[in-house]
Amino acid sequence: MKRHLLFLIVFFCLFTFFISIGETSTKEVVVVTSFPKELFETYKKAFEAKYPGVTVIVKQKQTTEGVTYIRETASKPETDIMWASAVDAFQLLKTEKLLTPYVLPKEIGSKIPAKVGAFPIHDPEGFYFGFALSGYGMMWNKPYLQAHKLKAPAEWTDLIDPSYYGHLSISAPSRSGTTHLAVEAILQAYGWEKGWAHLLNMGGNMAVVTERSFGVPEGVNNGQYGIGIVIDFFGLSSISSGFPVDFAYPSMTPIVPANVGLVKNGPNEENAKRFIHYLLSEEGQMLLFKADIGRLPVIPELYAKAPAGYPNPFRMKLGGLDFDSGLSSVRYDLLNSLFDQIVTFRLGELKEAWGAIYKAEKAIEEGKRKKKDVIKAAAMVAAARSLVTKVPVPEAKANNKDFNKAFKGKEKTDARAKLETEWDATAKANYSKARELALKAMEMI
Repeated sequence: MKRHLLFLIVFFCLFTFFISIGETSTKEVVVVTSFPKELFETYKKAFEAKYPGVTVIVKQKQTTEGVTYIRETASKPETDIMWASAVDAFQLLKTEKLLTPYVLPKEIGSKIPAKVGAFPIHDPEGFYFGFALSGYGMMWNKPYLQAHKLKAPAEWTDLIDPSYYGHLSISAPSRSGTTHLAVEAILQAYGWEKGWAHLLNMGGNMAVVTERSFGVPEGVNNGQYGIGIVIDFFGLSSISSGFPVDFAYPSMTPIVPANVGLVKNGPNEENAKRFIHYLLSEEGQMLLFKADIGRLPVIPELYAKAPAGYPNPFRMKLGGLDFDSGLSSVRYDLLNSLFDQIVTFRLGELKEAWGAIYKAEKAIEEGKRKKKDVIKAAAMVAAARSLVTKVPVPEAKANNKDFNKAFKGKEKTDARAKLETEWDATAKANYSKARELALKAMEMI
């Protein structure tokens, strides 16, 4: 009898223990997101009100950090959801089998079209879902441009004009998934070689490369920088909040979804699905119109309730670029590393080289007006431009999956360290030589 009683007590304790574990695991949902606090706090509060007793735990990380975090915890996931703007990051997680496919209930997805333009709103295989649409472009501070007598830009190609020297701002793509996508979009719009030449010229016009994507709109809002390369919601929310700024989509820009996906083997899958359902519901979608969020819903009929003048991607001709997320995911880590080595970490030398080139070109134009012989000087400046717009990685290598393996993961491989050292040395030498040639050209005139 005593033995039987002891067995019952032990059984009851174990049963209660496992039940408590099960109850604990269903009381939260853990979200990794790169979104600003204004956005995720709004959704956290609304979701918790709709599902009392469920707590949304937010781990705010830059997109690239979020990808790395999910990779590193894959053997024992601590996260249920990845929630970010950059579609290529989700494609990368899908390729690495770190997301779980899921079929949305009909009542959730029935009002969302399959595509915006030619781009799928949801991953066709159900690994991630578009919850908002995003475009990429330029925002500017209107009083700043007026004070410096600058025209508002309309295209990416406008940003290489010498008049913008020292007036641009961008965040590092290695620290911002949205900037990564904007940089990749420019490369896909103009081609690898010409795209990098364009980026390096834009880099020469930069006042700063910020560590966080938020640093760019904040700097433009307060007039510290004139123009910033941003995702559209930074511009739209700043305009709605009353800052003296404006925003434009270039003709060659992608309109792609910001996404949400289930992390494979996440500890709270059912609550994670509920969170996704809420994001895609009409109630969740209407929150995107809030002034401090300023994003584009994926349900077309909701734009009838949008604030006056709000862009409607389902009716406006936006996104002249068919973005290839597969190509972007192949060279995702490589692009981040390359941009840092030849732009972010060498910004000072890059700016000095372009400053000398602009001065030399101005001197050449004055020399022409004065009937001077400027042929040799012009040739030297052309050589300087060639040096300062050359990317050290050919397109064939950049698109090669085997070559890109050296850049996967947080730890640096010997191959990656060697390449980065070479790129840095090449950039430093090229920028120094370009500046030297431009200064000699001015002396000749």
